[in-house]
Amino acid sequence: MSFDVSRKEAQQPAPPSTGHNGNAVAVLPSMSTVTANRLRLNPNTEHKPENYEGLQLEFSPLLFSSLERYLPPPMLSLPRDSKLHYMRDIILRYSPDGERIRVQRHREYRQKIISHYQPLHRELYTMHASNFFAPSFLKAINENKEEGFRSIMAEPTLGVFTFEMFQPRFCELLLSEVENFEKWVHETKFRIMRPNTMNKFGAVLDDFGLETMLGKLMEDFIRPISKGFHVDDSEVTLNVCLGKQFSGGDLFFRGVRCDKHVNTETQSDEILDYSHVPGRAVLHRGRHRHGARATTSGQRFNLLLWCRSSVFRELRKYQKDFSIWCGECQREKKERQRVSISATKQELLKREGKPGT
Repeated sequence: MSFDVSRKEAQQPAPPSTGHNGNAVAVLPSMSTVTANRLRLNPNTEHKPENYEGLQLEFSPLLFSSLERYLPPPMLSLPRDSKLHYMRDIILRYSPDGERIRVQRHREYRQKIISHYQPLHRELYTMHASNFFAPSFLKAINENKEEGFRSIMAEPTLGVFTFEMFQPRFCELLLSEVENFEKWVHETKFRIMRPNTMNKFGAVLDDFGLETMLGKLMEDFIRPISKGFHVDDSEVTLNVCLGKQFSGGDLFFRGVRCDKHVNTETQSDEILDYSHVPGRAVLHRGRHRHGARATTSGQRFNLLLWCRSSVFRELRKYQKDFSIWCGECQREKKERQRVSISATKQELLKREGKPGT
């Protein structure tokens, strides 16, 4: 039997667009000095956003923290409430009514769970890096240099990185917490939302209070690695094996593809079959075709974090050449270049009166 313990990362908001450059103007009545400023097209990665947890908001606090990085420079030093008002105006302006209703209902659903469910291990709900992470991983994160990341990682195929991430004790506590939550769900007959339609047993960790801890995990520990290894040209997936004893359940990867080529054949150099080990993580592009084989015995628990980028999704609508990341597009581009070079060579030989080769 296979279990997935999932966590869905809030989307990074794309700057609302009114023209070809993707910028927009949002008017804040009490701040006439900034009404002429535009949102940044790219996030300010050096800026540390405010904490919006604990506020009564229509949207996830993580959404505001993410959007804050796109604010015009003059606004970054303003009080939190001013920035919140400015960003809320933007989000409400560009969010469909149906989406706002869906978000509000989901927030009420989460609040109902959190107000009734009693956590078993409170220490999990706040980030304690030294207690959670493997020493080698924590050392690399603190140094924050690509050579440090490289030293703890393996890259069995292009764009798929594996590394030791969690301490065994953390895996045990998290599994125990999930089991306790599932027990509560069964006893109270509370109907919960599973991670996806294919998953009958997984739990969304955000829904019962772990959102803040996992948001910090994504922001402070996964994002630096994603940037360092240039896998942020598409959405990023982190898959960590938590245990327990099991056979089977291997992951398999079959190359990175755009929507046009998602069903094309796999080249021999793109084939990877990977056996998961408790405490070890796999980081890969969301567009990397992948799956998991059946668990033949025991129980397999995985922690899945999906870092979804609205910016990347929006850019894909207008992008025509995906050869920077799609394996099949790369091959097609190289073939076109080869044919072009060959044709040019033939033309030159013809002009010189020499036979072609």
